[in-house]
Amino acid sequence: MENCPVLPFKGESSRNEEQMDKVLLLNGDTTGNNLLSVLLQWEQFLPILAGTLEEAIHSICLLKPDFVIIEAPVNSMGSVEVCMQLQACKVKAPIMILSESNAEIDKVLALEAGADCYMVKPFGPRELVARIRALLRRNKLKLDPVIHFGNVEVDRDRRTVTCYGQEIRISPCEYKLLLFFLSNVNLALTRQALLRSVWGYSDDANTRTLDAHVSRLRSKCEPDPNAPRHFVTIHGVGYRFLM
Repeated sequence: MENCPVLPFKGESSRNEEQMDKVLLLNGDTTGNNLLSVLLQWEQFLPILAGTLEEAIHSICLLKPDFVIIEAPVNSMGSVEVCMQLQACKVKAPIMILSESNAEIDKVLALEAGADCYMVKPFGPRELVARIRALLRRNKLKLDPVIHFGNVEVDRDRRTVTCYGQEIRISPCEYKLLLFFLSNVNLALTRQALLRSVWGYSDDANTRTLDAHVSRLRSKCEPDPNAPRHFVTIHGVGYRFLM
């Protein structure tokens, strides 16, 4: 990590441990684990340290961490092999691999082995924390069938959307677009990415379909459609969804 500060734990101003996301740090190098641990505590996470694969599996079964960070060497195995071992244990938490290799093949193998994120060292602590939080948000949205934002409730099991407690009528395409926004909170989403992911259009598609659907979602879900809080336009780029 670049310029990682050794910061004191926030102590009395911190959240209760029950409210803190638990992050398992798996690294055979205790020095690296301790350094990351200090950063995570400062950022209001609860670090769990493991120096071997056996310790990691035991902690996963017992403590059920919300996030896992793998940094080789562990048990003389590379990060990809360790990731595969954890996947065999049905780990549901997002997995991040930290590596010094910037080779494309290593990144591909890590992602294919089940890693959710691959970061090349050295990196900045702010980027690390931002990526952890983004993956945690997405994982919680994926696991929770009911999602709330503003006065809206989306029940993915029942495929219903309510606003102020009243069910609203929503078309299949509007619902699909809404779910895509909910899976990509606070990200700058280009028009091309939205058209490709929701409608399957090619990258060079030029259509007002997206704008029309966003307009309808605003009219149904925003307190004031003319001053949107959730479906925000990024001029010249696309849209950003805010919870």
